[in-house]
Amino acid sequence: MINPLWLKTFIALVEQKHFTRTAALLHMTQPGVSQHIRKLEDYYQATLINRNEKGFELTQEGEKVLRFAKELVVSEEQLKESLKEDNPYEGACRLSSPGALAMRLYPQLCVIQQQYPELLMQFEVAPNHRIVSELLSNTIDIGLITHQTDEPELIARPIDQEQLLLVVPARYREAGYSDLCLLGVIMHPDASHHISSVLRANYAQFQHLSEFPVKGAVNQINLILEPVAAGNGFTVLPESIVNAFPRQQDISILNMTTAVYETIYLTHKRHRPVASRYPFILNTLFPDQL
Repeated sequence: MINPLWLKTFIALVEQKHFTRTAALLHMTQPGVSQHIRKLEDYYQATLINRNEKGFELTQEGEKVLRFAKELVVSEEQLKESLKEDNPYEGACRLSSPGALAMRLYPQLCVIQQQYPELLMQFEVAPNHRIVSELLSNTIDIGLITHQTDEPELIARPIDQEQLLLVVPARYREAGYSDLCLLGVIMHPDASHHISSVLRANYAQFQHLSEFPVKGAVNQINLILEPVAAGNGFTVLPESIVNAFPRQQDISILNMTTAVYETIYLTHKRHRPVASRYPFILNTLFPDQL
C-alpha cells in the first residue's frame, strides 16, 4: 500500500518547484525529499519527474500520480471533518423493538423522518432475544426491549413503562378465575410473559399458564384481538395495542386489583458511543425520560 507521506512530499515538491524549498517547508533534508520521490517511482514503476538544469518537469505518469495524490488528500480531509461532525438531524437510524412496542413507536418515527428528511429510519420488528443478538453484532445501534438483559457488553436501563391489560370478549363485563379457565387463552409472541405476569399479580390460585386451554394463536400484532372480539378466548396486551383496536365494542377490559406494567429498556453497546441523532430521536419518543 502506498505511503501517504510520500504522496504529500510529491505534492509539496510540485507546488514549490524546488527540492530545497520543499525540504525546508516539510522540515526535511533535501536527500530525504529525493528519497520519497524515488520510493514513489519504485512503487509505481514509473518515472514521475524529469530533472533538468532549471529544476524538473512532470512526466505524464507524474501528472496522473499528482491528481491521485491531491484527491487522496482532499478525501482524507473530508473524512476528518465528517468524523468531527455529529449532526443530530441526519444519518441512518438503526433501531429495533418487539412488535407490540413497534406499533406504538414506528408511526412516531415516520413523523420524525418527515420533519427531518436526512434521517433515515431503519426500523426492525424483532423479539427481545434477537434484538440483543443484533446489538452484540453491531447490526443495530439501539434496542428497545421489554426484558432486562444480563449481557455484560450491553447497557440496558428503564426508559418507560406501559400497563398490561387483560382483554376478554365484550359479553364478559366481569370474569372470575374459573371463567377465564373456561374461556381459554389466545396466544401471541409475548403472551406467556404478559398473561402470566397479570394473572400471578391478581389471582392467588394461578400457578402456570398450562392450566388454561389454548383457543388460538396469532403472530401478527394487529390481529391478536380479532379472536378475542369473536368470543374465542382472552389475552393480555399492552394498553397502546388494545386502544388501537378498531372494534372496541367487541372487547372488554377486565379491571384488575393490581395493575401490572411492562418496562421498556433502552439498550445499546457499553463501549460503543451512540450518535447524537439517537438522543434526539429518543427524547422525541419518550419526552422527559432521558
